[in-house]
Amino acid sequence: MKTAVYPGSFDPATNGHLDIIRRSACQVEHLIVGVLNNVNKSSLFTIDERVKLLEALTKDLPNVEIRSFSGLLVDFMEKVSANLIIRGFRAVSDFEFEIQLAQTNHSLNPNIETIFFVTKNEYSFLSSSVVREVAMFGGDVSQMVHPITVTYLKDKYESMEE
Repeated sequence: MKTAVYPGSFDPATNGHLDIIRRSACQVEHLIVGVLNNVNKSSLFTIDERVKLLEALTKDLPNVEIRSFSGLLVDFMEKVSANLIIRGFRAVSDFEFEIQLAQTNHSLNPNIETIFFVTKNEYSFLSSSVVREVAMFGGDVSQMVHPITVTYLKDKYESMEE
């Protein structure tokens, strides 16, 4: 059985992330969306909130599983018996960083390969940080994220004002 991991912070998951999840889920038998708990990074949503949100967003995809992890991706992949990493390119500027990551992961574990999906044009400008900033200032993010995510963002920023 071919198991792949699509890793990321997903803080929050954008329509671009969801597109990569849907497209890659069609290519593998089992897709694990690995939600990274990066202790060196300040996140808007907790790890549990990000996992819960992604579970809601992917509930219609029976071969997709959402799991959190921390530490090295290659260690997580060994734990879940996966040897294929899914990554997305938004622009040419992503290429150098993504190639470096793929080569590093492959050097740490030669059995791990990386497959790249090119983001659709309509999502090429999207990033979680852009979504967070627009939402923080009350801007309309409904074209950038799923309606469920819009609600999560509104609730989060409202609770921060209290």
